[in-house]
Amino acid sequence: MPRQIDYYFTLLSPWTYLGHATFVDTAKRHGCAVSYKPTPLRMVFDETGGLPLPKRHPVRQRYRIFELQRWRQKRGLPLVIHPRHFPFDVSLADRTVLAIVAAGGDPSGFVGDVLAGVWARDEDLSQPELIATIAGRSGFDGAALLAAAGSEAIVERYAATINEAIAAGVFGAPSYVLDGEVFWGQDRLDLLEDALASGRAAYRNDAAV
Repeated sequence: MPRQIDYYFTLLSPWTYLGHATFVDTAKRHGCAVSYKPTPLRMVFDETGGLPLPKRHPVRQRYRIFELQRWRQKRGLPLVIHPRHFPFDVSLADRTVLAIVAAGGDPSGFVGDVLAGVWARDEDLSQPELIATIAGRSGFDGAALLAAAGSEAIVERYAATINEAIAAGVFGAPSYVLDGEVFWGQDRLDLLEDALASGRAAYRNDAAV
């Protein structure tokens, strides 16, 4: 069986956007299955001591702008530093990812297109019709997916990702979990690559130092 990487993210995250294509390519090259877990990050923050962006110290907020510019150049991706529609209610877009998974589809293209919509094209991804359009562009039935995204089963699945993330040791997005080892942040993708290439056993937080 292929190794599995649990992919915890939010479509609100510029860091998820910056790392998504690189992560998908890494997983494919190593023959890994990806379990997509869009997560209501604010609730994870509440449980793990994180702060939403507006509540962070101004020094941290300023440093974030430096990092976004650095990684925009590093990844060679267009990035709007201050998108007009950020933040927005991302729950419908997140749940649409889960609806794709539930239908047996690969959501990687949809995820990448939504992220680019927010962070490169400066679109308002709170609009259901735009989400449906992107779903159609990704090869899915947009109307059917939106209906499924509003179903009780998908709403419950979305809520369940909160406790799953916390139990896995996740506290921010994106996080990639390989055999129980958490790699937090798209700037850790090189370390994930190294772990996959070496085939080493996962590090444990109770290991002797």
